[in-house]
Amino acid sequence: MSNIEEKVVIITGASSGIGEATAKELASKGAKLVLAARREDRLQKLQEEIQNNGGQAIYKVSDVTSHEQMEELAEVALKEFGKIDVLVNNAGIMPQAFLFKKKIDEWDKMIDVNIKGVLYAIAAVLPFMRERKSGHIINLSSVAGHHIYPGGTVYCGTKHAVKAISEGLRREEAISGTNIRVTNISPGAVSSELLKGTTDSETRAGLNEFYKIAIDADSIAHAISFAIEQPSDVAINEMIIRPTVQEG
Repeated sequence: MSNIEEKVVIITGASSGIGEATAKELASKGAKLVLAARREDRLQKLQEEIQNNGGQAIYKVSDVTSHEQMEELAEVALKEFGKIDVLVNNAGIMPQAFLFKKKIDEWDKMIDVNIKGVLYAIAAVLPFMRERKSGHIINLSSVAGHHIYPGGTVYCGTKHAVKAISEGLRREEAISGTNIRVTNISPGAVSSELLKGTTDSETRAGLNEFYKIAIDADSIAHAISFAIEQPSDVAINEMIIRPTVQEG
């Protein structure tokens, strides 16, 4: 029996990219999935695919920028499955541009999704995990959370924040004796829809060129699966996963 089998896993940003790949990977290993994203048609299609392959999945249309909707998501998971074992905090956006271009609306959206959304999802599941003295929170940061580059200043800032939040949460739960595991995963260039968020044409052209080296989202899904599979007394706290040829 896999250590993933029968675990109840919430995945945010499940409608595409890493979230979708992770849902399929974990479903194949017997996890019970609660899929969350804003696009209902995508969620419905993914749920049907998982169920047709013998897996278990429900979905709830959810916006991670709403604390209330994250609380409702956790309640749905508990009502349907009676517990929450894992949160995969995957939802994120990546609009890029130099600061002087003053893409202030994009800054605000990145802060709301990439930082507040991570915190809201954690807040929604943490009380239940602490009560059970068991759980696993997996946050998707980025290589941008380790390496700052021109044009990605605000995005890098949000992903540095995710890394800091992950480490802070890990330390808090470690000294509290709750047995809650925390994993921060930092992907490099991965094939996904993130590039579509960049409205600045000059920056987007550079990103499109750089992302020619991108690896498949399945590679990150396998890493998430690996972290969950470990025995409860083993925590994989940090993973950086790049294409072999990615330098920065």
